[in-house]
Parts: sequence; structure tokens; C-alpha cells
Amino acid sequence: MDDAPTSNDIRLREGASIAQRLIKAGFAAAVALCFTPGLFTHDTTEVIISVVALLVGAALIAGVMLAPAVVWIITPDEILIGHQRPFGRLHTRVIAKDDIRALQVSGSRSAKARFQLTFTLASGERLTSPPISDVTHVRETVARIAAQFDVPDVEAPANPVDASNAEMYLGEPIAPFSSRDIWIVAAITAVLCAVPYAYKLWRGLPPGWLDITLLPLGAIAAFAVYKLANRVTGAFWIVRENDLRIERIWGDGSPREDHIEGRDVKAISVERRGRSEDEHCLVQIRLQSGRRFRSPRIGSRLEARAVGTEIVRRLAIAPENNQI
Repeated sequence: MDDAPTSNDIRLREGASIAQRLIKAGFAAAVALCFTPGLFTHDTTEVIISVVALLVGAALIAGVMLAPAVVWIITPDEILIGHQRPFGRLHTRVIAKDDIRALQVSGSRSAKARFQLTFTLASGERLTSPPISDVTHVRETVARIAAQFDVPDVEAPANPVDASNAEMYLGEPIAPFSSRDIWIVAAITAVLCAVPYAYKLWRGLPPGWLDITLLPLGAIAAFAVYKLANRVTGAFWIVRENDLRIERIWGDGSPREDHIEGRDVKAISVERRGRSEDEHCLVQIRLQSGRRFRSPRIGSRLEARAVGTEIVRRLAIAPENNQI
């Protein structure tokens, strides 16, 4: 996908590659096959569960392999839309410049660094584009499209990672949990682990080894909640020229800040933290000291790569340390 503002045409793509489709389909097939032994039993319940699992697995495989790939090519005079399924023919559609009446930019709830274009045609039809991959130049891209199609009153999106911002924000500002909430969660954790033991005593039954083991485990879990609850608040990245500030919270609720400059970086790369490259990619920075920092989740690999490239530019990270 190439939607950089220096390109003559803006290209937007959506749809997994063949390799990604095969990986997802293979995983679904492996999970479904785990239930096949139940088909050869004489237990009706196991047979039903196995059949349902196989049908669900087959549906997932079909959905992954047959999902269409979509490409938009936006030129100064028209929009060319291509739509193709893996085993089907390519369907194209051309939207002329004169047919476009309005343009809106919509964000995503699942990933804040994700924006799509919605065009309203003269017929009243609304067309939504694939996501813009270069999320650091969304305002510039939208302004360029609005100008070339003569679309008035296009509202610039609030983009926390736009390159035009003096400060880029990754994640949400963080704050410690209240002591009251932490104590409540810790107490609930301890009580839940003690419930099996108390139930056995109430019924006059001898507690089993598992019931007894849960008592100290509950105390340990409650202590861990009390000490580590604030650590799950994550991190908030603020990227400025020549400086990256990472805000976090210690277990006791006190704030912590780390400042990173370009000379401190040994390597910067994009990595996946989850099952999907379309949703769970982030930027990782490894310092000369060996410490590693992972950014809040950004979105797809292309979106994370765009953010990482802007971080490289702002911190003036050496080319040999850039693994984006």
C-alpha cells in the first residue's frame, strides 16, 4: 500500500495476503481436527460436540480463504476500486470526480491510529475506503484529496500520531487506581479462593488438598493484586523532536518517567503482540543498556511501521539501528 503524500496516486488496500490466509486457515483446521476423535465414540454428546466443532472450523476456514481483497487507487480525476476474491475474477468500478459530493474521515474504535475515507456520491450512495496506512500523514492526505476533488468543509480528524503534531501520543494518559478499589479487588480475590474451604466446613465435609492449597494461593494472589495492580495501567508515550517520554506507574501508585534520545537507541522495530497482524502490532525500542520498551498497541503492521518511521525521524535514530 502506498498512500504517501509524495505519490501521484493514493493507494489503499485491505485484505490479508495468501500466506496470512493459509496461517489462519491452518490454525482453524488444527483446532477443528482436535475434536475429530469424538466422532468415533459411542457417546452422543461427544459426537455432537465434534460435529459442531468441525462445522465451525470449516466455516472459519471458508471465511478466511474467501474474504475479498480490496484496493482503491485515488487519482486527481477519479477513484478506481478493485474487488477480488482469492478464486474469483477482478471486479472494478470507476468513480468519476464529478460524482463525488462529500467526504468524511472516520476513525476506528478498536485502534485510534486508524482512519478511513467515506465518500458520498451524487446518487446518495456512501463508499468507505480501506484504512489509510500512513497514519502519520492523515491530515495532509485528506486535505490533498479534498482539494483535488473540490470537496468543501472536510473536517480534519483528531489524530494523536499525525506528523503535524508537535507531540505524538501513543496510548492513553494513565492514572493510578484508587487504594479503595485495589483493596476491594484484593479482598474479593482472597475470599473467592477461600470459598471452597469454607463450603466444605459448612457442610461438615473434610476439606481436600485442593481446598487447603487454595488458602495460601489466595493470600499470595491478593498480595500480588495489592502490589502490582497499578502496573497493568500500561504506558503512555509522548514523542517530540529529539525526545521520547514514556510515562508509567509504579506498583505503589507513584509516577515514573523514562526519557529516550536517539543516541540511546540500539534498535527500533515493529513487532506483533497477539494473533493478528491487522490489529496487534506495536513499536519496540531496545536501548544500548539492554532495556526494552514496547509501545501501546497501534494497529496493523503498516500503521505501526508508519508510526515507527516518524519516531525514527524525530529522534534522529541512526540508520543502522532502524529495523522498521
